[in-house]
Amino acid sequence: MIKSINKIFFLILVLVGMWLTPSCNIEELDNPNGASISGIVDGASKSELQLLVTGTESLMRKEVGYYYDVCGIIGREYWFFTNSDPRYTGELLGKNDAVLDNRGFYGTRPYAGRYKTVKNTNILMEATRNSKAILTPAQKSGYYGFAKTIQAYELLLALNLQYTNGIRIDVSNENHLGDFVDYDGALMAIQDLLAEGANDLASAGDEFAFTLSSGFEGFDTPAAFAKFNHALAARVALYQGDMGAVNTHLLASFMDMSGDFDKGVYRPFSTAGGEVTNPVYRSPGQTEALIAHPAWVADIEPNDDRINKVLPRDTLTLDNLTGTYDVAVYSGPSASIPIIRNEELILMAAEANIGTSNPAAKDMINVIRTAHGLPDFTGTTDAELLDEVIKQRRYSLFAEGHRWVDMRRWGRLDQLPEDRENDDVWEKFPRPGSEN
Repeated sequence: MIKSINKIFFLILVLVGMWLTPSCNIEELDNPNGASISGIVDGASKSELQLLVTGTESLMRKEVGYYYDVCGIIGREYWFFTNSDPRYTGELLGKNDAVLDNRGFYGTRPYAGRYKTVKNTNILMEATRNSKAILTPAQKSGYYGFAKTIQAYELLLALNLQYTNGIRIDVSNENHLGDFVDYDGALMAIQDLLAEGANDLASAGDEFAFTLSSGFEGFDTPAAFAKFNHALAARVALYQGDMGAVNTHLLASFMDMSGDFDKGVYRPFSTAGGEVTNPVYRSPGQTEALIAHPAWVADIEPNDDRINKVLPRDTLTLDNLTGTYDVAVYSGPSASIPIIRNEELILMAAEANIGTSNPAAKDMINVIRTAHGLPDFTGTTDAELLDEVIKQRRYSLFAEGHRWVDMRRWGRLDQLPEDRENDDVWEKFPRPGSEN
């Protein structure tokens, strides 16, 4: 399935992505392969709908490496050492008088990448409505449920970067883009979109009319995909501070206290010819490297097996920063990147129960601790439990794009280390210049 994604990726770029600017505009260009946006939207065949589904998955991987890197760097999980671009250790870390550039690639590319996917899902929904294929109402609901769930997820990533700047939610008409919606309003809109998707999935029957890649293995039916939808809704509810909703969505998700922590939905990658490789992976021991933040290594508890997420290396210094461990979360260039997995869901449940059911929260924390070789946690107060959840999320979700967002929502950005005098920890990225 990965191979088929990439075979059609050029066509998808022609249709919706390559000329999509950070301000969500798209130029009208002829497709040299004979297809056109209007042709697909006005009378898509079933194979063309599949093309749009597969293209959505492919676009989800575009520019995503920048997203994970900037979240990891600003969140002081790791540094990116490269002699080719000093902005990774300069602007992203707020060195001296450096500020984030509203036209810098590190902010504009992951932002624009997410809106490329959003555009594709809008086209998919319109094409489904107008399809010339014989589709049952249930089959149409399956397309809608898939598209709305993915669109909500991509908008959430864009919002994570922009935070209180807000984002555009309504971009279905590139000639009349919707206004920017503030942070709380955007979270509400994303949650509403997930709810719509869940309702569609509930009406989608037993099977999808399309196929998904290996990244959705185990989540490739409407009922299973709905569990993914609810997992994302739980994450949004956590950001909203609505712990009751977190628990409600987790009950409908794939959370399993005794299950595999790595069960979940992933972005797949491959090293085969013409394929897309994992953009966050770097070969260990190189001078261009992802260097684990020394504090992450220093603060880990003895016997915690999550130390295997980093590897010792020769000391490397760049720009007055020095590290001795490579990030090793991903085993190689074909390793998949999780979108959401069971371990995160358990940690969300623990956090959601603090203050209302502390014994349950402690039990959930100890599910995580025990699995990683640690003794039981014995704290009982709200503050103790929250501090422990913060610690466990730091190590369980290392380099998965959460630490910066987490510390911000807890009001703890000032607890992230500033590695050099006058460094800054940024709260958000500036709105891309093309949006102003």
